Parts: sequence; structure tokens; C-alpha cells
Amino acid sequence: MMNFAVILGNLGNTCDRFLSTGYKDQPPKAVMFKQAASIEGVSGIELVGSWDITTQNVAEVKQQLQDNGLKLASIIPDHFSQKRWGLGAFTSRDPEIRQQAIAETKAMMDAAVELGGDLVNLWPGQDGYDYPFQGNFDEAWCWIVEGVRECANYRKDVRLALEYKPKEPRTHSYMARAADTLLMALDTGCPNVGVTIDTSHSFVGGENVAEAAALLLRYKKLFHMHFNDNYRAWDDDMIVGSVHLVEYVELLYWLSKLKYDGWYSMDQYPYREDGRAAINESVRFVDGVWKKMNAFGLQRFGALLEKGEATSVSATMREFMGLA
Repeated sequence: MMNFAVILGNLGNTCDRFLSTGYKDQPPKAVMFKQAASIEGVSGIELVGSWDITTQNVAEVKQQLQDNGLKLASIIPDHFSQKRWGLGAFTSRDPEIRQQAIAETKAMMDAAVELGGDLVNLWPGQDGYDYPFQGNFDEAWCWIVEGVRECANYRKDVRLALEYKPKEPRTHSYMARAADTLLMALDTGCPNVGVTIDTSHSFVGGENVAEAAALLLRYKKLFHMHFNDNYRAWDDDMIVGSVHLVEYVELLYWLSKLKYDGWYSMDQYPYREDGRAAINESVRFVDGVWKKMNAFGLQRFGALLEKGEATSVSATMREFMGLA
């Protein structure tokens, strides 16, 4: 059974860099919670620190979760949308800023537990570099590992999932791909540190997302999943399945085969589309493909792996899609 979640802000007025006011009106948080709960299959919510959850409004958010019958899927600390993180959060050259990044993470770990959750998703989007000789690769790696390790040891009842992305807002991110982020998680030496795959980030990185998932599951380090779509050149955060299909069939097969048991969380930016409708389409796509795969026969996909023969894959996928 899939546990679907949605990042709360995806239901609001998602802005881009060309129109900072966004293309829609911003609904109240209470409306967004209700919209999330109204999507069939959605039982979890991801919250972004400072946007949705602070140390001051935990009780209010807890009431919203309870009123709408939703569970906390994760909290994403805000390490990316504040001026102070502009030159890095965990990798800032200013030790005071690095300590603030750690303190923010710890505060969100406490909030997660208070809200009944056990997962904090770390996407330090400003931790990277833009120009040659700007990134101190070795030092930055050490700062991230040391900072994440301190947070992981602070609360061993909370899991930390490192979300990788090749670029944006920096031209290069230190956590860029599945393999290097896995190494970083292992380097902490903490069992409660793992990795998040965002499918768009994986596509942009040139990865086969199914292979990335299999690698992380082999090491029992795939803690969380974000689902969206793009054209591979940029993190477009589109409706799931709007571009890719076969890759999603392969991904869902491997998530099942290697027994992924985390959230299937929708993370997209419907700039101009109705947020609820866009998220609903994403959930319907993932759920629908998975049901069709089971009806078709998962063993048939397994048989393709045994043969490893391209024309058999093509013929099977044509049949799966109902093509002549």
C-alpha cells in the first residue's frame, strides 16, 4: 500500500523568479490543509520551516493535522529562502551561520516529534558554489557531515533525509547525486541519516531514477521520495507522468521489489494550474500506474530483467500501455 503525502505549499501560490507575487491568490493555510485532505489517497503533509511551521505555531499546526485527519510526513527546515543562507547554511564560511543552520534543524526535529512525526527532510539548497575556485570541496564536505552528525545525534528518534539536487539556486550543489549523497550519509556514521530522492532532481542529474533508488535501498538509506516531472534540463516540478512514463514504471517496480516503505510525497510547483487539481492528477497517475502494473503482473516485469533483451521490453511496454 502506498502512503501518499503532499508538500503543503504546493497547494498555494507558487511563485517564480519572474513574478515574485505569483500567478494566483494565496489561500489561507486552513484551506490548504482541507484541500490536501480532500485528495483521495493523501494521508500525509510535508511542512516547510518558516513557511508553514515555526517554534511558535506548533500547537496550531497540530490542530490542523488532527482536524483534517492527516499525519506529518516530514518537515523541511528552511535552509534556502532566507538572506542569511545566501552563501551557504551548513557550508557557510561563517561559523555562526553554520551553527544557526544546525539550530534550525534541531528546532524542526523537536517540532516533528511534537507533531507525531519522525522524519526531517534536509534540502540545504544554498550549500553549493557558482564559479571555479569558489567551492572548497573538502572543507564543505566536512562541514556538512559534521553538522548533520550533530543533528542526528541530538535526536536519534528522528530520521534525517538528505535531498540531493544537481543545481539551483547555485550552479552546483554539494549534494548533487544519489551516490555522493549516499556517501555523505554513510560518512556521518549515523543510522538515522539517509537520503531523499526527488524524481525531478534525479532526472536533471542524468540519473536513471530506478537505479538510484535501487542503490539507496541496497544500503537501506532511501528514507523518502518526492514525485514530480520535468524535461531533464531543469527542475520544472510538473505533474507526475506528464513527460515520463516508462521510467516511472521501472521506478515503481524497483521500489516494490526492494521493499521501500516510506512516503510517496508529491512535490511540484503548479505555477498557473489549480494546485489541488495538479496534485490530484499526480496522485492519480502514481496510484493508477501501480494498480495497472499489479493487474498486468509484476512477474512479467521481473521476467524482462532476466532476459535483458530490448525488443522484449518494447513489446511488453506496448502491451502494458494497450498499444497495438
